[in-house]
Amino acid sequence: MSQSPVIAFIGAGNMARAIIGGLLENGFAAADLWASEPDTERLQDLAERGLNVTSDNRAAVAAADIVVLAVKPQVMKAVVTDLASAVQSRQPLMVSIAAGISLDALDRWLGGEIALVRCMPNTPSLVQTGASGLFANSRVSAEQRQQATTVLEAVGIALWVQSEAELDAVTAISGSGPAYYFLMMEAMTAAGVKLGLSEETARGLTLQTALGAARMASNSEVNPTELRRRVTSPNGTTERAIKTFQAEGFDALVENALTACRDRSVELAGELCQD
Repeated sequence: MSQSPVIAFIGAGNMARAIIGGLLENGFAAADLWASEPDTERLQDLAERGLNVTSDNRAAVAAADIVVLAVKPQVMKAVVTDLASAVQSRQPLMVSIAAGISLDALDRWLGGEIALVRCMPNTPSLVQTGASGLFANSRVSAEQRQQATTVLEAVGIALWVQSEAELDAVTAISGSGPAYYFLMMEAMTAAGVKLGLSEETARGLTLQTALGAARMASNSEVNPTELRRRVTSPNGTTERAIKTFQAEGFDALVENALTACRDRSVELAGELCQD
């Protein structure tokens, strides 16, 4: 990034540190990064990597062009309300990675007329294979959108959605999605043991197969439906398994689970954004 903006992280938990690590690996200067965090051990670790560190959120905001809000949703109101005067004075781009906190609530708590981006990263961001959905309010410029994209692409892919409501669907697909795959891995490993494999062998085969399937789907020019067709020989072993999944209502089960996740995301937003 030419003329790199100064980025301040309010909160230095796992996700914030993953993004910081990704930015550093992508050539971002540590001197252009700030982290504000009450945990002295986390600050010491980041200071050793060359970051500017502080326990004073307002001091971090005063230095920043972009502020990444990386605190827990339950404390977000208190944190941003305390930051309102500093934000109004500096007018940085505010990027929230907290689930369930609406742009309208953030804008109210910060005093209004603030450029805000809300995004939903997921836990694979911790290993630079994350997937994030982003949405900006009308005060975010094209340059600021690109800056937000750069920040989130440091840990994976960053895709913009057309409405804030779509972030609840993002939560259902990618935000909570890693747990669905972990559940499938658990079930396949357990089934493999029941079929006579050792747990170590069943787990190893399951994890490598999941990795391989994801890599094939990511690198292929055709969609997963076609990939599945290509490995499903008529009247073969794979077809027997697929038909068993389908007979048990696999598609409907997935849809119902994701809908329930989306609905809970909406409910939580209502609870968290009350004045």
